[in-house]
Amino acid sequence: PKMKLLGQEEFEVSSACENVPTGELESGPGSCPSPDGTSDTDRGDLGVPEDPLLFIQLNELLGWPQALEWRETGRWVVFEEKLEVGAGRWSVPHVPTLALASLQKLRSLLAEGLVLLDCAAQSFLELVEQVTRVESLSPELRGQLQALLLQRPQHLIQTTGTRPCQGSAHPREASHKEEAPLKEQHQNPLRRKLPPGAEAGAVLAGELGFLVRPLGAFVRLRDPVVLGPLTEVPLPSRFFCLLLGPSTLGWGYHEMGRAMAILLSDRQFQWSVRRASSLHDLLAALDAFLEEVTVLPPRRWDPTARIAPPKCLPPQHKRLLSQLREVKGPSMQHGALAEDRHGYRPHAPSPELQRTGRLFGGLVQDVRRKTSWYTSDFLDALHPQCFSAVLYIYLATITNAITFGGLLGEATNGAQGVLESFLGTAVAGAVFCLMAGQPLTILSSTGPVLVFERLLFSFSRDYSLDYLPFRLWVGIWVATFCLALVATEASVLVRYFTRFTEEGFCALISLIFICDAVGKMLSLTSAYPIQSPGSPAYGCFCQYPDLGGNESQWKRTEPQDRNDISSMDLGLVNASLLPPPECARRGGHPRGPSCHIVPDIAFFSVLLFLTSFLSATALKHVKTSRFFPSVVRKVLGDFSSVLAMLLGCGLDSFLGLATPKLTVPREFKPTLPGRGWLVSPFGTNPWWLSVAAALPALLLSILIFMDQQITAVILNRAEYKLQKGAGFHLDLFCVAVLMLLTSVLGLPWYVSATVISLAHMDSLRRESRACALGEPRSFLGIREQRLTGLVVFILTGTSIFLAPVLKFIPMPVLYGIFLYMGVAAISSIQFTKRVQLLLMPAKHQPDLLLLRHVPLSRVHLFTAIQLACLGLLWIIKSTPAAIIFPLMLLGLVGVRKGLEWVFSPQELLWLDELMPEKEMNIPEKGLEPEYSLRGDSEDSELMYQPKAPEVNISVN
Repeated sequence: PKMKLLGQEEFEVSSACENVPTGELESGPGSCPSPDGTSDTDRGDLGVPEDPLLFIQLNELLGWPQALEWRETGRWVVFEEKLEVGAGRWSVPHVPTLALASLQKLRSLLAEGLVLLDCAAQSFLELVEQVTRVESLSPELRGQLQALLLQRPQHLIQTTGTRPCQGSAHPREASHKEEAPLKEQHQNPLRRKLPPGAEAGAVLAGELGFLVRPLGAFVRLRDPVVLGPLTEVPLPSRFFCLLLGPSTLGWGYHEMGRAMAILLSDRQFQWSVRRASSLHDLLAALDAFLEEVTVLPPRRWDPTARIAPPKCLPPQHKRLLSQLREVKGPSMQHGALAEDRHGYRPHAPSPELQRTGRLFGGLVQDVRRKTSWYTSDFLDALHPQCFSAVLYIYLATITNAITFGGLLGEATNGAQGVLESFLGTAVAGAVFCLMAGQPLTILSSTGPVLVFERLLFSFSRDYSLDYLPFRLWVGIWVATFCLALVATEASVLVRYFTRFTEEGFCALISLIFICDAVGKMLSLTSAYPIQSPGSPAYGCFCQYPDLGGNESQWKRTEPQDRNDISSMDLGLVNASLLPPPECARRGGHPRGPSCHIVPDIAFFSVLLFLTSFLSATALKHVKTSRFFPSVVRKVLGDFSSVLAMLLGCGLDSFLGLATPKLTVPREFKPTLPGRGWLVSPFGTNPWWLSVAAALPALLLSILIFMDQQITAVILNRAEYKLQKGAGFHLDLFCVAVLMLLTSVLGLPWYVSATVISLAHMDSLRRESRACALGEPRSFLGIREQRLTGLVVFILTGTSIFLAPVLKFIPMPVLYGIFLYMGVAAISSIQFTKRVQLLLMPAKHQPDLLLLRHVPLSRVHLFTAIQLACLGLLWIIKSTPAAIIFPLMLLGLVGVRKGLEWVFSPQELLWLDELMPEKEMNIPEKGLEPEYSLRGDSEDSELMYQPKAPEVNISVN
């Protein structure tokens, strides 16, 4: 039978990382363990010492009986690469599979062979002499075998920009008398992918006709030694294994060599062998490996298929605990043993989210914590990576400012616009980067705040109120309420914002944006209906030559009817709009008229709308596709919105369309004519409105608190390995001060933007320069500093002078980008995937871990409750009481609390998250699963997947 290594099951990547009980698919840095199944934190927490990474190479003896030569045919670090001889290249890294019989035969050969532990050999020649010193070999055979082992092997070294190097042209004449590594070995690009301190292990296997019986030898060198050109990478070798024998039926030395290499690539087997003191320990490690392999029945799968490495593997707690028993003995603490249970262990809350019991106590602690890092926040930015991050985030920020500025101008009927959006983004963002507790956060206009701005303007218009003065008092009250929240340390309440609340928040805002984008396009087609022959809007511009025979110059004709197609500024001059029959009646001119058909405004607006939406979606998906080099994919994916906007603008300019354009002031002054930069406190409003503004301000304060703090929790999760701490209270304090400033200046309101902030952090990822074959680079943390954000907002401020360029951006393009942002956000949450399950027959449902632990009927019930809450929020939003929808969002927390009476803690653990009080009540033994079998070791392991951060919680 065939077998497959533990944890290498062919499961969907989405199901492996997406439905773990404490996280979602959009895993951020460090959210998954290393591909060997053991994360660094697991080893560190359990006290298991770290060993150097091991590179394993298989050299196979080929050519018997004519011309014998050693050829490298396989290599391993975590996954396997095979030599594809015909193609002259290495295969892609894949999960190794082998026959179970090869492991059993390898065990028999090692049990009867030579085992040298802590061998003192200092060169390959000394090592060969000790390995061949066996009684079964005559002096003549020993000499032949030594000469054969000392032959230089052939390697396939693929150097960048050159043809693969095949090693020595005369392998039989070359020998290991020259112990220095070859030049090709030092130039091997693989060397740069391995971390400093990495070691090598060499496995030599093959059929040798002059041997009478199989010869097996396993050597562990006391001090690792570079064995000349034996391995393709000049690393000091720690292990050496020799597997040779006659051509006996049933003995596959190639497969036994692969089995030995796969054993050495297993980190737990390697850990045991490094500490083995006898043959018994070596065989015990092999037996422990055999106990955990997964056997596939014969003729049930394709043995030639290569299994791609999964992105996430479960942490192997049981194997780590067995290693601890070897080191510390059986007297381990009960708490450590409890880690291996099926149950769930509560996580300690972040120190920033613990109450001090003093007024402004949390703010004071945040200031003290961040003051000690303030100098390094600027010095740590002196790195080339920060320059590329500035360019990336600058383009994303101005795209966001243009999009929201244009939509805000429409929502407030020109009271605010793109100029205010640029200026407010620059001022608020720069101040926040200088003073905030988490300077990696990017402030921006966000979807929830834009929705509230629209509702507030509609309320002011319906009751004939002066909008900006009314908005000023709302901002003053919001700043007051936020300061009260800071004083009472209300930020600790964000622990109650579980995924249920986050998904409801995201889904509502995403749907609002999707419907608004589509609604804007429908209103555009209503104002400028799609033309058809014979309709009143269908016509042409007629141009007549003058008496001299030359065509007259165009001049602009002002429209009289809004529904007339000439109501759009077509940029044509000296033209008159006439229906086609009129052209014929005036055709008596000697030269005749020159008719120009008016473009169909609505049709081309819809075309630009779909072009920007589809191109942004397609470019975003390119990032995870197999097309183009990785650098190109990353650029196309990261700048999808910018490129889609440029594509839409280019198409509009190329076709010379008269679509509605972005309104931008030609001078540096407010968009609304007649107002200054300072907003009048009252205007035409009565004095008592300054007090009445406290009611909508209370609702907006709830919205600001939720939008700001949900984003802050996401950015400060432990998976990002931030070293300088968070600043929940200090961040909210800065937002309160900026709310007051922007209200006085009549600028948009700003809070933390989730998507751009996560993109900022992603652009500052610190990763290891070396990684195993098939393994992604290990995540080291984030380059925490203040300078990149500060420079981004300074550049955004200078972009105010781009008004002559911005006025050419068509509004349908912005609507398309807005639709893309809404669709991208709502499609990224687990709620959307569970809604799809409602419409999917059971036999076609994906193999999600969620469905393995919770009955389908209970999953549907949880989804139905979320749908009902979302529907209720939508109804409230669509009524005159829409301004209270932030209060309804806060009500989601109460609904989630009530679900504890409907669902068990085990079900909520998989469907959502446990609330703090529920975690505190979990007994030491943990939660026992209700619907899983005790023998299901796979489920128990996957239950310990680390929490993965949400990426698209709010649309911004």
